[in-house]
Amino acid sequence: MPDSAPALDPVFIQIGSLTIYWYGVIIAAGLFLGLYVATKEADRLGMKKDIMIDLVVFAAPIAIIFARIYYVIFEWERYADGPWWGVFAIWEGGIAIHGALIGAVLTAIVYARVRKESFWQLADIAAPGLILGQAIGRWGNFMNQEAHGGEIAQSTYESFHQYLPDFIMNQMIIDGVMYHPTFLYESFWNILVLIFLLVLRRYNPLRGEVFLSYLITYSIGRFFIEGMRTDSLYVFGELRMAQVISILLIVGAIILIIYRRRTGDTKRYNDVKIPGKKNVNQNKKKKRHKKK
Repeated sequence: MPDSAPALDPVFIQIGSLTIYWYGVIIAAGLFLGLYVATKEADRLGMKKDIMIDLVVFAAPIAIIFARIYYVIFEWERYADGPWWGVFAIWEGGIAIHGALIGAVLTAIVYARVRKESFWQLADIAAPGLILGQAIGRWGNFMNQEAHGGEIAQSTYESFHQYLPDFIMNQMIIDGVMYHPTFLYESFWNILVLIFLLVLRRYNPLRGEVFLSYLITYSIGRFFIEGMRTDSLYVFGELRMAQVISILLIVGAIILIIYRRRTGDTKRYNDVKIPGKKNVNQNKKKKRHKKK
């Protein structure tokens, strides 16, 4: 395997003592693009944009805090011996998407109750933006040369070299060894999930099923990709914590879909209440009836 070029600089810009890392810039870019997608969809359905914007204003910092807490708890050996400020050094990497998801969902539940909105409706609208943000955010791991898989064989390296650009190949060669770019696998999978969700919502599923489908499809990919990573927390033999969480999310989401179809909310994705008007779905049905 040939020597690689120097790794990409993880620092985006240095202004005096202030250092801004690519990791944070990429995470922020994913957050804002995800918010843009959510607000555009809310607008299309007739919902006020500020509902989604306010939700993200509250949910984003709480999600990041939960993501860091989750990561530190399960990687405590790395921080136990100090320095103490290392627990807060998020710019060096180390946030867990499952922790972020817990924080975001809890925030959304409380927010929906306070604003008297449907949690499932908000979650459905947010789901495509969430997975887009995750797809972009994985490139922050790439800049930090983290969340990669195991060492690849020479034959695999030669196959990769035909399809992957040099900047990815070089960044995944660490100390003369190339590792599986699992960040890229997950980013690509998340884009496929995004496309699936965009198609699914066009069929006007029951409220909540876009979000639950996001949990299922993302978790399927995460389960298999996690099995390739070298930085996982093991819980049972070769089974990793993220894989356990993925299984629980898949099973839980499927159970919720079945339960809610039988006894839950029968409103559909496009059923959005607009003050002084009938909901969007009813208006569409009315227009189709007139055409006939």
